[in-house]
Amino acid sequence: MSDAAPTTPTDDPGYLAAVTDLLGVLAYGELRAFSQLARDAELAPTLRHSAALARLAAHELRNYEVLSDRLAALGVTPEEAMEPFVPAVDFFHERTKPSDWLEGVVKAYVGDGIAQDFYREIAQYVDPDTQALVLGVLEDTGQADFAVTVVREAIAADPRVGGRLALWGRRLVGEAITQAQRVGVERDSLAGILVGAPGRPGADLAELGRMFARLTDEHTRRMERLGLSA
Repeated sequence: MSDAAPTTPTDDPGYLAAVTDLLGVLAYGELRAFSQLARDAELAPTLRHSAALARLAAHELRNYEVLSDRLAALGVTPEEAMEPFVPAVDFFHERTKPSDWLEGVVKAYVGDGIAQDFYREIAQYVDPDTQALVLGVLEDTGQADFAVTVVREAIAADPRVGGRLALWGRRLVGEAITQAQRVGVERDSLAGILVGAPGRPGADLAELGRMFARLTDEHTRRMERLGLSA
């Protein structure tokens, strides 16, 4: 994280707008994740799977509340902060509608995981309090283990499933990185966290390239954990 970052968002109106954007896009992502996991729980093949997804959905809702509380403390309503990101996030979800329950599980782990990695990267350039909040919200609380167990069990039962889910995972990575780029480009204040602003140095072009390489590498590791080829 840059030593030039403000101590708090309220120190600088431009930085406040950037942090509002970061928390806003995260809040809407958590809200969408809650809705998707709740729907997936209804489609789960067993009560055990349904209960596990319901617990994960409840965690996403708690994360949304935490982000909403921080936005309110900054003098911003959650709706105001989330609104600019609705088109980009909704477009991603429209483009990546799962065709069945297993694809939904992979999407929640792989597709949402890429977006979360992107926001972790951005969090390296914000003040310590905001960084701690963002990293806490993005912390895995069992979703990875659940997805890995479910997908590997499905492949063991029918190896043909692996090929189909591998293709699905490759599609997700392209769509998710496109979404991350779109979010970063369309909101100047959010992009300013990464590339910097007067008094707040950010990442140079070389570092941005390495960042997207890290996103791709982490995607490959997730796919390997699932037993899928990237």
